[in-house]
Order: sequence, then C-alpha cells, then structure tokens
Amino acid sequence: MTGKANFSRRETLQAGAVSLLGLNLAHLSTIKSLQAAEPSHADSVETPYRACIFIFLFGGPSQLDLWDMKPGAPAEIRGEFKPVATNVPGIELCEHLPHMAQQMDKFCLLRSMTHKMNVHGPACSEIYSGREYFGPPVTDQATPEDWPSLSAMVTRFGKSQEGLPPAAVLPWYSQFVGQDKRIAGQTGGRMGENWNPFLINGDLSRADFEVQGVQLPQQMTADRFTRRAQLWSQLDRLAPQHITNSQPASKLHKNYETAWQLIKNAADSDVFSLAKESEPLKEKYGRTKFGQSLLMARRLVENGIPLVTVNWDDDSRNDKVSPHWDTHNDNFNKLKNGLCPVFDRAYAALIADLDDRGLLESTLVVALGEFGRTPRIGLVTQNGMTEPTGRDHWPHAFTSLLSGGGVRGGQVYGATNNTAGYVDDKPVTPADLSATVLHHLGIDPHWTYHDEFQQVERQLSTGTIITDLG
Repeated sequence: MTGKANFSRRETLQAGAVSLLGLNLAHLSTIKSLQAAEPSHADSVETPYRACIFIFLFGGPSQLDLWDMKPGAPAEIRGEFKPVATNVPGIELCEHLPHMAQQMDKFCLLRSMTHKMNVHGPACSEIYSGREYFGPPVTDQATPEDWPSLSAMVTRFGKSQEGLPPAAVLPWYSQFVGQDKRIAGQTGGRMGENWNPFLINGDLSRADFEVQGVQLPQQMTADRFTRRAQLWSQLDRLAPQHITNSQPASKLHKNYETAWQLIKNAADSDVFSLAKESEPLKEKYGRTKFGQSLLMARRLVENGIPLVTVNWDDDSRNDKVSPHWDTHNDNFNKLKNGLCPVFDRAYAALIADLDDRGLLESTLVVALGEFGRTPRIGLVTQNGMTEPTGRDHWPHAFTSLLSGGGVRGGQVYGATNNTAGYVDDKPVTPADLSATVLHHLGIDPHWTYHDEFQQVERQLSTGTIITDLG
C-alpha cells in the first residue's frame, strides 16, 4: 500500500462542491435523491400539471367496519359499528367517520381491491410497486432485488417544478411493527438506488421539525450560497472539456445544480415548512403526525411535486393516539378511539382543502392499506395471535378511497359479496391501481426500465388502466 488515495473526477467534483458550498452529509443525501428525470417519451408531449397523494394505511384497515359495511349480516360478521347516511343518498359509512360522511360527494369507494398475499411485507410490496410479490413467503426487509415503487418510477420518468424532486415520501419509510426493517417495494429496487424517492423523515406535528438536507448551511445566507454555487460552476468549466462532458461528471453536475435550486427554493419559499400554514388549518387537519403529514403533502403537490406518498406506518411507536391498523385484538376499541378519529379528520380536511384551492381536479388522492380484515371476527387466517375481539388479514376483498384527478365523487366502484369477503364485480388489482396512477401522472405504464438485477427490460406496470371512474 502506498497510502495515496486515487480520486475519480466524480469524487473530486463532489469534494469540491461539499467544501465550497459548505454542505454536510444531509445535503449529500438530498443530492443523491435528486437525480435528473430520465429522458423519456414524456419529453415530447406537454401535458398539464397533475399530481397524486398516495396515502398508505399500514396494517390493513377493516373494510367491513369502515366503508363496506354489511348491516344485514350476522353479528359475528357485521361487528359492533352502525352505518350512517352520508351527503350522497344511498351511500353509507361507519358511524365513526362523520367528517368523511359529509365529504362523500368528493370521493369514490372502490370496494373491489383484491390480491393473494395475506402477509404484511409481501402485501405492502404489491401495493407500493403494483407488482406481484416474488420473494420468500414471509419477509419484511427491503433488498436491491425488490420491484421499484411507484415513487421510484415517477422519480425516473416524471416531471416536477424546477429544483424540486418528482416524488417524495413522508414521514418515514414503512417499517414492520417494532423492527428496524424497511418493508420491500418502497425504493428504486431493481431500477437502481439512484431512483429512490426524496424522503422527508420525522414528526411533522413537532414545532421544531425541519426537513433534513434542504436548509442552508449554518451561517450561510441565500445570496452567499448562490454566489458560491456560481463560483463552483465557473471553476468546473475550467476543467478539460473531455472530462466535464463525460456522463458521470455531467450527471453529477446536473444533480448539484438541482440540489442548489432545491435548497434555494426551500429558503425562498418555505416549500418544506408548515410555518406559513394558518393555525386554524393545522387544527382542522389534526395535530398528529398523520394530520400534519397530509397538510405537508398538500403543500408539496401545490408547489410542484407530482407524487407524494404519506405512510401511516406503525404510529404506536411514538404516538399512542393513532396506533397502526393491524387490529388482531381489540379491533372495535382501536378503530373507535384511536384510528378513525385521526384518519377521518385529516382525510376530510385534505379533500376539502384541495377543493377550496382548486387543486382537487388535478390531484388524485388514493388511500388504502395492504389488505382488508377477515369477514368473521376472531377468524384466524395468518396470525395465530388473533383474538376473539380482532380481525386477521384478508387480501381477497378490500377498499381503496379515490378522490380528485377526474374521479367522480359520490360513487361506489365494484362490489363484494354479502360478507365483504370476496369481490363480485369489477375486481381491481394493485397492478391496475398502479397503472391508473401512472396514467394520471402522464406516464405510460407500458414504458420500460432496465432491471439491474436480471439485466432485462421491464414494463413499469402490467396492470390495466381503470377508465370508467369519471
């Protein structure tokens, strides 16, 4: 060993930028997640800006107890809750969703979601990626072999406001209950880690919350940062042309320019801050991680980020008010006193807020879990710890909420049988849902990407676009 380090042109550029701009590790993580969108078929067609807020309810909400109630079924099937009328004649919701009941005219109950996976990790992967899970029967750990998430697809092929990422995830990547294991299907996976979405990690309900990696370095003004960025560009242009024109150097340069713009935008407009949102509006969403995350999601799509994923995940780790939706025990108490109040308030506030701002028509809001719950209370299908007061996993029929983005509100799409256990009409798979979201965002589901693991070309989605929702 000589003790000398051999630095590539890419590493030299990065080191120079870090030193000159005063960046830290959080900024470098931001830069890595801000890959320039892949040149694609979308570049040849100008389309109006459209967005999607994708709400993932980790654990699997009970369709029977919330939005596909069967009041005529036996007590061991229908459960304790009663349906109430909504502002759309003929459509009922759970009595513990009063705010949503008054917004029913603005969203659709898609009651015919279905797939085959009744284990959390694989089922979550299918929802996030729109692909049938192919790995071991039980896993809750992400790997580079995973299918890419919708967020990764949009990061690669989508368009955003200049200086902003095409896709963001908040307030964390979903992790399995009580374990530090990121669930599969949320990142670039086989598409490559360069296409991981931008992560906004933390509790947005805290007064001291800050998005990491977008603040100006300490003791640095926006003007001073801009001058340093311009100086770095000038120094970079002094390098030999055959080096700066190389693909790695060119890509790195573009990423830094995007990162500079992002940090400057954040400083100028507070895109990533809730400080400019009114206190009454924050209260309307609810002072919970989930409520404030939905408020941030609205702010991000309003400012030009096309896809924002909001993960409910296992809130019981830090927030006893809103435990996760995996109700193997005490199902009705957890729904009534923890889950429903938080979700009902925040979801209804989001829909009303988007509508008030004229954003609902262009913004598709999707909300669902990885599966539903068993039609019969106490029936064990996967988890032997399911108690007589709980419902186990059930992927054969569950509900997704759809609002905005051209979806006609006040309708029920699809139908289940008399126990809400199986789909009777218009089945929709995770692949169909992913194809529909991509299509809404102006991305052809049939476009392909290179699978870095198996070295083949793959379609973004194998699903069928749902065309009769309008």
